[in-house]
Amino acid sequence: MCRSTFYQVKWEIPVKATIGDDMDNPCRPWWRNAVEEANEEILAIDKMVEAIEPLDEETTKIRGLITGFESCYHEADKEVERIIKAIGCGQCPEESNERPPQRKKELEDCHRILSRWCEDTAVKNIDSEFGGVSAEKLLSYIGKASPLKVWQVERIVDKVRAALEPSRPYHMMVFDLGEYGEPGAHPVGEHYKDEAEFLQQTKEIIIHDTVDGQEAKVSLAMAIDMVAPCNWDFVGGIVTLLKAIGGELHPERPYVCHSRNLKLSPLYDRLKAISNTLGVFWKQGETRKPIDSNILTLLGESTPVKRWLAASLGTTIRLQLEASSDCWLTFC
Repeated sequence: MCRSTFYQVKWEIPVKATIGDDMDNPCRPWWRNAVEEANEEILAIDKMVEAIEPLDEETTKIRGLITGFESCYHEADKEVERIIKAIGCGQCPEESNERPPQRKKELEDCHRILSRWCEDTAVKNIDSEFGGVSAEKLLSYIGKASPLKVWQVERIVDKVRAALEPSRPYHMMVFDLGEYGEPGAHPVGEHYKDEAEFLQQTKEIIIHDTVDGQEAKVSLAMAIDMVAPCNWDFVGGIVTLLKAIGGELHPERPYVCHSRNLKLSPLYDRLKAISNTLGVFWKQGETRKPIDSNILTLLGESTPVKRWLAASLGTTIRLQLEASSDCWLTFC
């Protein structure tokens, strides 16, 4: 599951964990964006770090970037190449809290169009578009306005606004989760106690689609909660939600959020090739799988630190791409 705000990665040197510390979860915390329990491969990679500890500040920061990487990010290819360049030169690049301009514009356009409709559902001729979809077409998906529909669209507006203004957090409807799926601090739906009927109706609306080709379902409330502004299919996800509010509950295009339907990402094959290439570098071997020789050039001459970082990044990407989708089949 990716974070809704990709750019605010906080990193601390992880506490070492071994099988003896916790048989149920022997992973070091730096694997938390990839896997919950370590296998032999993970343990072998963690063993590599023992030969290079203590880690210097730059190496620690670069490993932090790997922990912050998510394959469902809409610029995942650019982000992974940025990390690879850092591994190659041994210097962590400067961080920015700014979203890429195009995604920021999409968020602003979405917020402007939908909030304007919530203020006046009879509004016409909004001279704007969202991700290539005209405002008129976008609003047509909602259908005839009703108090319930306005309330549901307002929740989408809240979600988008939270991405633009982090000081105004979104309030979850179904369950409250922390950054990595841990239980949150607030009771479910507490914010909506005066709108309990609308909340319940939204939970009862079920979207029927597919996840990796398998039949799946997700409640409208959950789907809105799970909107990820940094996701590769943010625009498509908003369209699916508005159509569901309008009554279209069997979308032709599956709903995408976080790692749900990640295999549909246009960056999937590219990320796979990058992971293969990193494997060739750190294992110092060959493969018949597609690779990118330019990545090897960026990495430069092999060193123990580079091999460990490349192993960490390549394995993280592969585990994210190959993760089971079963948890997404019934998410209500």
